[in-house]
Amino acid sequence: MRKLTRRSLLRSSFGLVAAGASARPYIAKAAAKTATVWWVQGFAEEEDMAFRTIVGEYEKASGNTIDYTLMPFAPHRQKIVSALTSGVVPDLFPNNPVEILALYAWDNKLVDVSDVVQTQKSQYTETAMLTAFCYNSVEKRRSYYAVPYTCAVRPNHVWRPLVEKAGYKIEDAPKTWDAYYDFFKEVQKKLRAQGMRNVYGMGFQLNTTGNDSNALFDYFLIAYGGKDIVTKDGKLHVDDPQIKEAAIKTVTYPATAYKEGFVPPGAINWNDADDNNAFHAKQIVMDLDGTLSTEVAVIKKTQDYDDMETMGLPLSNDGKPVPSEALHTGGLIPQGAKNVEVAKDFLKFFIQPQVLNAYMKAGLGRNIPCMPSIAKNDPWWLADPHRAAYTKQGLLGPTLPNFWVYNPAYASVENTHVWPTAWADVINGGMTPQAAVEKASKRVEEIFAKYPIAQTE
Repeated sequence: MRKLTRRSLLRSSFGLVAAGASARPYIAKAAAKTATVWWVQGFAEEEDMAFRTIVGEYEKASGNTIDYTLMPFAPHRQKIVSALTSGVVPDLFPNNPVEILALYAWDNKLVDVSDVVQTQKSQYTETAMLTAFCYNSVEKRRSYYAVPYTCAVRPNHVWRPLVEKAGYKIEDAPKTWDAYYDFFKEVQKKLRAQGMRNVYGMGFQLNTTGNDSNALFDYFLIAYGGKDIVTKDGKLHVDDPQIKEAAIKTVTYPATAYKEGFVPPGAINWNDADDNNAFHAKQIVMDLDGTLSTEVAVIKKTQDYDDMETMGLPLSNDGKPVPSEALHTGGLIPQGAKNVEVAKDFLKFFIQPQVLNAYMKAGLGRNIPCMPSIAKNDPWWLADPHRAAYTKQGLLGPTLPNFWVYNPAYASVENTHVWPTAWADVINGGMTPQAAVEKASKRVEEIFAKYPIAQTE
């Protein structure tokens, strides 16, 4: 199968950016102004080049200036916190980390961007719209505080040759949740019998730092029927029997897999990159992890790229589709920004489907757009088996927003790793899953008591 090179892809993407500029219906030239933008550095250099091109096209079309800075993830996060604390803020930045959208909206630190979202409202997925619609505790209402432009979900990344070496085919993997992951236990057993002593069936992130372990917990919780742990009204439901049962199953399965030796021993101390490294080293057969960065990282190593299988989520144990928790990144305008008008104008330009498509493609599909029409109108998104599986899962398949969308208390739950600590309590502390869930639930309730949406909305 012929694959586009990064260079040829970039050329075609830039052509689309230029086309987007000429088709632009929003910008009205007025007195030239400058907006300060802090943007996150791309995974690939081509993403940064595409952003620079988009800025250039916008400036040419509008007469405005975008004074932008591209920064790596960690410094970008730190700079945002410092700016929002001091009050000396830029005019625009993406929500990095994603949950600051809900936290800053709660604190009335963001500008309402409903007018920007409205320009492409019909294009967005329902999950993207829900994600941007956050609660302001000062104004006692919800509104749009982000302009979404990309989303990410967690597919299963699988080494096909390891599955085949164990005597199976990818198609042999069962279709339902527990049976699907049990399959990789059998793969490990067969590989170990052939002398591959350092290969593990699964790459579950069971650490109590970073983001991956929180996301892993949420995915299992949703699969086991716990998607309503927080409902749209912001209420917590850890005391609901169905939610409690789902939480107990979510603590039980990964912890048991670890204790039985099907997950690398170091997984309890991993950071968010360690599972990727273990997968690339073929230490684990499969990894449930976010975005296509696992595949994109080896796109120049044709054999490795082709040997990977990107798979969506299995069905629930009772045979129903499991929605993916989709994390959305969008543009945020902080209170105190000096050039709100220009920041909004740039965002209106940026989220035009043809412009956004060019930007997303420059990242080689690592993240996907949050507008289904983009994938439906451009065959590129489904032309590659990895992108096709990922796009079908995260954009064309069922999704849910993160629970902090409904109540920012869940962001604090994640930042303090309440649920992953339950795994640690079982693995290292000797607790039963029931006791670990009971302990975690009490802590979650304490955190939610600080965010009383239900009492004010």
